[in-house]
Amino acid sequence: MRQSGRRSVLLGALLLVASLATGCGDSESSDGGKGLEKKTLTVASLPLVDAAALHVAQKQKLFEAEGLKVQIKPVQQSIQALPALAKGDVDVIAGANYVSFLQANEKGTLKLSIVAEGASLTSNMMNVLVKSNSSIKTAKDLEGKKVAVNILNNIQSLTLNAILKANNVDPSKVTYVAIPFPQMAAALEKGQVDAVHIVEPFLSDTQKKQGARVAVDGGSEPVTGLPIAGFVSTQEFTSKYPKTAAAFQRAIFKAQGLASGDRKRVEEVLPTYTKIDKQVASVITLPGYPTSLNTTRMQRVIDLMTTAGLLKQKPDLKTVLFQPTS
Repeated sequence: MRQSGRRSVLLGALLLVASLATGCGDSESSDGGKGLEKKTLTVASLPLVDAAALHVAQKQKLFEAEGLKVQIKPVQQSIQALPALAKGDVDVIAGANYVSFLQANEKGTLKLSIVAEGASLTSNMMNVLVKSNSSIKTAKDLEGKKVAVNILNNIQSLTLNAILKANNVDPSKVTYVAIPFPQMAAALEKGQVDAVHIVEPFLSDTQKKQGARVAVDGGSEPVTGLPIAGFVSTQEFTSKYPKTAAAFQRAIFKAQGLASGDRKRVEEVLPTYTKIDKQVASVITLPGYPTSLNTTRMQRVIDLMTTAGLLKQKPDLKTVLFQPTS
């Protein structure tokens, strides 16, 4: 009887262990073997080339390979999604301009976590356009003129002011007017502004349809290669879901690599989330697509903002840039 009882206990223990092992196996497989804390993410995205990697990753099933399901929510301006990000209704914002979010971080609106770099400035990807018959020929001619930017006191005026100063132009003599990118072409055509500081894909589209002319290369020195937009979240999110954030970062960096190595990858996805046809997509100037989160590059943005008075203090990039622990 005793031996029979011992056999029963031993058998029960073995069955329990087997049951737990089987259960763990099911859990791991449902997460793609990644052990993610959260499998579904909501990502707010702008209709800009800056966010191309998000759509490349979706098309190439890179998120799926990491055990993630990404729901994309279109927005016209990244700051429109800032409240939703702060409340947790949105997990990540793709194509977010760094200036607005670094300022929000300083003000305490949110504790910023930059998960991945999205785009860096290249020559002629964000230019100052004027009408073909405009008297504006050089940067100096912008003094006393109205220039449209997407958001006031942001990455556009920050970079353009740096270019103006490098060309002995007084930025205080330029009047910036806030006009969303999709509306800039109409504002230029109607004469509401003298020039538009416009980014791809709207840049090439405006040139094609209006014959608009480039007055200033917005990606010229001293801002060439400057990080301008990225994939941002909150420190609360990345600390609560570190494995999920790391998986998202890996997928984005893989997509960035595809985008930088083969522009056809970007051309394929642009018509799916922007109002741009395949013909224009094939000729637009693309930004740089960094495949890592680089402290030295990001420090350039901090330094430029501090010098311009857009930040009172330099934030600690070690807390702002998300770095997976393993």
